[in-house]
Amino acid sequence: MRLFVGLGNPGQKYAMHRHNVGYMTVDRIAADHGFSPWRSKFQGVISEGRLGAERVVLLKPETFMNLSGQSVGEAMRFFKLEPADITVFHDEIDLAPGKCRVKTGGGHAGHNGLRSLHAHIGDDYQRVRIGVGHPGHKDRVPAYVLSDFAKADRGWLDDLLRGASDGAPALAAGDAARFANAVALRTAPPRSSTTAAADAPKVPAPPPAAESATETHDARSPLQRLIDRFR
Repeated sequence: MRLFVGLGNPGQKYAMHRHNVGYMTVDRIAADHGFSPWRSKFQGVISEGRLGAERVVLLKPETFMNLSGQSVGEAMRFFKLEPADITVFHDEIDLAPGKCRVKTGGGHAGHNGLRSLHAHIGDDYQRVRIGVGHPGHKDRVPAYVLSDFAKADRGWLDDLLRGASDGAPALAAGDAARFANAVALRTAPPRSSTTAAADAPKVPAPPPAAESATETHDARSPLQRLIDRFR
């Protein structure tokens, strides 16, 4: 069994915040893979289903971000799981928008949700780091992550969420590389040969060949040329 956790803050006003991209990801997985309706449990809401051969519980803690570990720890103990059985989806300011990386273990890099998880379950869990970009200065980070995605971000965000949902069965099976490939197929699909040909720069046609150096201009009049033909 696997526990997939999406980090975020509860409530409609937070729904499109960059900090809530973890919520968005598990919502997409639940919708695409026919999971059960969300119900309250473990200081959050859960949805249950299967991804491939694996039973998976999706969890969205509703403790607010900086207490997420309380909810996750409660669920982990109830299901008798180890940290290695848990995958956490969260926003990552140190990755460019639309980039996605999977890692296990490591520090929390100041992320309050991960900080709380470290305190309650340790650091030996899997993370799916979803890039949201950096505002440019650390003092601007709180306001940046607690604000809505820009309209210009909606395209790549939708592609990334679809890719994460496509790859969720692979992730549940422990194949992080195949998960990453599924995301890449949505966010940076390979171009077909037809598309590549259409996008190729147009090469101008070569100019007409110059007249041969041995060819000379005939200055004779038409009458003179006719006379010369019968000589």
